[in-house]
Amino acid sequence: MATSKQRTAARKNIKKAATAAKKKRTIAHLPKKTRTALAKQANKVKREKGSKKS
Repeated sequence: MATSKQRTAARKNIKKAATAAKKKRTIAHLPKKTRTALAKQANKVKREKGSKKS
């Protein structure tokens, strides 16, 4: 289990990676782990947004 400090750092890193990727379109060049984390986060947000509609 990750500590809250680690979770905060991870969230910050994911945000940074997302910002850089949007700017430079480098999603394909990111490490696999980071890409997976971004995708998981995106899917989570998608699920949350979808459930609010119904």
